[in-house]
Amino acid sequence: MKFRLTLTLAALMIAGTAHAAPACSIDVEGRPGKQFGPDHIVVPATCQEFTVRLIHTGKNSKEKAGHNWVLTKTEDIDAVMVDGIKAGASSDFLAPGDGRILAKTPMLGGGETATVTFPVSRLRAGQSYTYYCSFPAHAQHMRGTLVLQR
Repeated sequence: MKFRLTLTLAALMIAGTAHAAPACSIDVEGRPGKQFGPDHIVVPATCQEFTVRLIHTGKNSKEKAGHNWVLTKTEDIDAVMVDGIKAGASSDFLAPGDGRILAKTPMLGGGETATVTFPVSRLRAGQSYTYYCSFPAHAQHMRGTLVLQR
């Protein structure tokens, strides 16, 4: 009897896991030292929308060491960065109306949080995506990858 009970509990745990809803959101930390945590995000293809909540874990103001979360195709990131720097701080170092930006949060100061939700239909399986912080001193190093799960 004990053996059957163990199998039944194991079967229930496996069945519960198999039917769990996909995670259609994630918390991302913008950390001191120009780092994101995590630096890789997998978006389930079964999600209609995906939400990123950015948490700036530092203490500096957005003017001194702001963090934001900007998603582009990897092939577009260099041009988006150049155009963003030209746009300046008043635009969070992002060119207004830039269609290459797939999703973005505002620039945050230490202790602040922002959320962005975007349709998963903007993503394509097999396409390479990069997210980065557009603050000029951070943009080259503070990056992560995002993929659409097949």
